[in-house]
Amino acid sequence: MNKKSKDNLIKEVFALAVPIMIQNGITNAAGLIDNLMVGSISTEAMTAVSIASQLIFVFNLAIFGGMSGPGIYGAQYYGNNDTEGVRNVFRIKLWIGTICTLIGIGVFFFFDRFLLGLYMTDIDSKINAALTMEYAVKYLRIMLMGLAPFTVTQIYSTSLRETNESFKPMVAGLVSVVVNIFFNWLLIYGELGFPKLGVEGAAIATVICRFAECAVAVIWPHIRVKEHEFLKGLYRTLFVRKEIVLPILKKSLPILLNEFLWAGGVAALTQCYSVKGLIVVTSINISNSLCNLLNVVFIAMGHAVGIIIGQYLGAGEFDKAKKKSVLLMWLTAGICVILSVALIALSGIFPNMYTSAEPDVKAAATKFIIITAFFFPLQGFLNSLYFTLRSGGKTLVTFLFDSCFSWVVSVPVAFVLSRFTGLNIYWIYACVNALDLIKVIIGFILIKKGVWISNLVKDEGVA
Repeated sequence: MNKKSKDNLIKEVFALAVPIMIQNGITNAAGLIDNLMVGSISTEAMTAVSIASQLIFVFNLAIFGGMSGPGIYGAQYYGNNDTEGVRNVFRIKLWIGTICTLIGIGVFFFFDRFLLGLYMTDIDSKINAALTMEYAVKYLRIMLMGLAPFTVTQIYSTSLRETNESFKPMVAGLVSVVVNIFFNWLLIYGELGFPKLGVEGAAIATVICRFAECAVAVIWPHIRVKEHEFLKGLYRTLFVRKEIVLPILKKSLPILLNEFLWAGGVAALTQCYSVKGLIVVTSINISNSLCNLLNVVFIAMGHAVGIIIGQYLGAGEFDKAKKKSVLLMWLTAGICVILSVALIALSGIFPNMYTSAEPDVKAAATKFIIITAFFFPLQGFLNSLYFTLRSGGKTLVTFLFDSCFSWVVSVPVAFVLSRFTGLNIYWIYACVNALDLIKVIIGFILIKKGVWISNLVKDEGVA
């Protein structure tokens, strides 16, 4: 690949990735501000929100998985100039999103205390577990009202990105953040005559911002429908022929199951760490608030890689897809080295912003940030590798590669180390993160062999 071709590729991927970075970045910034505002109430309030957010995270990832499977076809249909195919993918996403949302609301409503209680195993903690539980239940119950608009937003945003439109979802995310911060200020602290609701106010503000984001994500594209051909006649019918649905579901269900199980694996890892004390849960939450603000870079790069490589595959440009995928993986890892340096520089400063947190919580958070920073380049490379494998429809491979690995390797290792060894929590956390090196080695071999390369919309006759 010559220099000009490389430059064009980098411009292409950043043109798609930067708006995603900005959208996810401002969304995570809102989460960070949420944490800081709630953290000013008490350590119990901050811990409650972090635990409830673990459960919401599982739902969010399930929705992401539900959108990602059809999205593989959406990108390839777009690369193949098949507007009706993109339209059908949107309809399938709508059905998947509706089913997942109804299940999520039911599970969280009826089993909230049981699920939240899994993280409250340390009765000797300085943190009041009973008060933390009450805060968490109230927060989670209110957050259920925001699940439906979140799902609709993801259906529209992912479909727009697959057709090379990432600006409108970015603006929707920006609106969401502004609304969230404003209503946090009003409802957490009781400003301008509003009631002082604390944790409940934070949840209400988040629900309001979900509806605001959804409104922008849905209304704006329909107003500019000439720019988005697939939206024309979209709701004339929600019926999709089974010969279209079945191949897409065959590829989609492993991704949906994968994202659900992977998110569950992350929640299970946090539960393993929680046996070392609720202080650990709180400090990891502080660490994640900062790290999530920066990992939007490699997450956005992964999305861009998947979309761009998927479009090349849909156009039948296999050699170009293979060469560019490897270059983009190394590019993402290189960017993450810079992010690692930034994280380490902030590790001693950021935890002190949590004014109500205990000194040992802040010290632990600093150590978790440094450990996470060390593995950032590995995570960046792995994320791009994962999306490359998935762009060719190898969803069963990514299922084994991702969530199966988490439950078969990572969670058992964390369980054994946290309960049956004398290792401190920092060594356990580092060991679990280091296991991802196994996935990188196996995945890179698969990428180099090209076993993932396929044109789904032609090879499977899904048209």
